[in-house]
Amino acid sequence: MSDKKERFEEMVSSLKQMRDELKVQIHLGKAEAKDEWEKLEEKWEELKARGEPVAEAVEESAKDVGSALELVGGELKAGYERLKKLL
Repeated sequence: MSDKKERFEEMVSSLKQMRDELKVQIHLGKAEAKDEWEKLEEKWEELKARGEPVAEAVEESAKDVGSALELVGGELKAGYERLKKLL
């Protein structure tokens, strides 16, 4: 497995774990947290939709796309961390 593909899969796995934990807490959370959650869910869906095909093709090309996906992943991580603080 290529290093980039492995890093992408690790990032997605880590984000999924954070997402799952926060999802449980959101049901008991504040309105502000729920608004933040909705924004992050849109980014999560974008990452999944765009990332899975790219992960397969990353060895052939996709440097720019891979960088863009890492940026989205970073935004999701920062958003999840902000959300944890709200709960």
